[in-house]
Amino acid sequence: MGKLVRDRIPEIIRASGRTPDTRQLDADAYEGALHDKLAEEARELRESGSPEHVLEEAADVLEVLTAVVACHGYTLDDVRRKAEEKRDERGGFTDRIWLE
Repeated sequence: MGKLVRDRIPEIIRASGRTPDTRQLDADAYEGALHDKLAEEARELRESGSPEHVLEEAADVLEVLTAVVACHGYTLDDVRRKAEEKRDERGGFTDRIWLE
C-alpha cells in the first residue's frame, strides 16, 4: 500500500541509492490522498509530545491543508479571511468553552 509523499521524497530516495516506485495521481485520487494525508498528519499532531514536535507536525498539517485548498482554487489567504469571518460571527476557541 502506498501513500502520498512530498515532492522531493523520490529524489531523496534516489540519493540514498534506492529506486522509488512512484506514479502520479489523477485529480480525484490526489484529492482523496490529500484528505487521507491530512487525517494522518492531524493524528500525528495530536500524538506529538514536545513543543518542537508540535511545531513540526503543525507545519505538516499546514502544508497538506495548503494543497487541499489549492485543489479547489483557494489560497491560505482565502482560508484566513474565511476564518476571520467565522471568528467574528461565532467566536474562536480561546475561552476553552465545552458544551455539554
